[in-house]
Amino acid sequence: MTNSTNHWLNFIDGQWCDAQRTTDVYDPATGEVFATIASANVDDVNTAVTAARACVNSGVMSDCRPAKRAQLLQRISLEIHKIVDEAAPLLSRENGKTINEAKDEFLMAARYFEYYAGITDKIEGRSIPLGKDYVDFTYYEPVGISAQIVPWNFPVDICARALAPALAAGNAVIVKSPEITPLAMTWLATACQRAGLPNGALSMLNGPGREIGAALASHSDIDQIVFTGSVATGRSILHAAAERAIPSVMELGGKSAAVVFSDADMDQLLSSVRYGIFFNAGQVCSAMSRLLVQRDIYDDVVERVSALAQGLRVGAGKDDADLTPVVSQKQQQQVLQMCDQAVAQGARLVTGGKAPENQDGYFVEATVFADVTPEMSLFTDEVFGPVLAITPFDSEEEAWTLANATDFGLVSGVFTRDLARAMRASKALNAGQVFVNEWFAGGVETPFGGNKLSGFGRERGQEALYSYVNTKNVAIRVSQ
Repeated sequence: MTNSTNHWLNFIDGQWCDAQRTTDVYDPATGEVFATIASANVDDVNTAVTAARACVNSGVMSDCRPAKRAQLLQRISLEIHKIVDEAAPLLSRENGKTINEAKDEFLMAARYFEYYAGITDKIEGRSIPLGKDYVDFTYYEPVGISAQIVPWNFPVDICARALAPALAAGNAVIVKSPEITPLAMTWLATACQRAGLPNGALSMLNGPGREIGAALASHSDIDQIVFTGSVATGRSILHAAAERAIPSVMELGGKSAAVVFSDADMDQLLSSVRYGIFFNAGQVCSAMSRLLVQRDIYDDVVERVSALAQGLRVGAGKDDADLTPVVSQKQQQQVLQMCDQAVAQGARLVTGGKAPENQDGYFVEATVFADVTPEMSLFTDEVFGPVLAITPFDSEEEAWTLANATDFGLVSGVFTRDLARAMRASKALNAGQVFVNEWFAGGVETPFGGNKLSGFGRERGQEALYSYVNTKNVAIRVSQ
């Protein structure tokens, strides 16, 4: 994983490997470099693919009795639990999130392996009746080599949510880690190694996306691509995948709206706003980035949300602050530019909108804009920072129209005590997941994925498992 000089390595075919070049890793709370990691090249990609293909061809994963694979995943989960206290501070430092949030992320990773271990021996086909002269049945085969390109905001969580079902189905996996936050992920590889995962079943490479990610996406021996990230990068990957007609799972972000009716429970709403947009400094694909509020409570909600934002303590993750830094200087500049643009377009800045004066790192104040209209960029474009846009509405129909008036469709939400209205919302909102009275409700068990530009395919839950298998049908004529 690392050596005494705080230099971290790639994991290829069961071995920790250095490289001729390195990537600097920054502490976003200070802006200082605190570690380096080996930066892979295309030859390393080819080595990883060769090892993965040898693993697939050997059948060491796919031919293994499913109950044995389940035991392997359970061991990985247990190994992750063992490393949490040592690994979480590293994730906190490279990403900026609090140590408790980093611990929760590792525990979520362990939960993925535990959950999919429970399904591994239940991937069952079916018998199809074709008459007395035939026996016909289906079964599932692993896709082969899954290339998984992981983003920087929740690297451990998002890596585990794809890695666990892929291994459960008997595949080999090559993970491309994010350049900005590559270190803590190596602990997942360590957990897999300690649990006895066969060589070649997992490789983890760090390196530039335009080189390493592109090499994986276009490699002739990759069978599937899983990607979480920007629309622009997703399109590029899909072009490469289309050249070889290989399946992909894409999660490309969102501009998600919470619809707040006048009968909403204010305590539930404010709790959800606290975590929906300010958790992880708003760097969440499914963040509550828009708040649509019924007009008769609009001023009250704006005031309450503004007070909430102003009361958050800004600081480093190690200090357990309420609002931690964004991940990089580039991200900070992008968020602040979008705030300036919102003001120029006529949105009312209620609080925030700038970098705190007393912080050295990549911080952005908790920001609330009111009177945001559908014509404004802040209404339609993903900020990926602690910036909330609030818009009034009058009728239920107008609320649904406003909620759906973006190119994204990842998640949506509704806050109301009216069960019938909540059920109407679940139909009317064009999103892969609808939250009612609690943002981020659900868990590992619930399918997650988007509509429209938010991508396609589902992760988490039983649905995710079937992204990592192919259906085979066997039709047998038995009569003489």
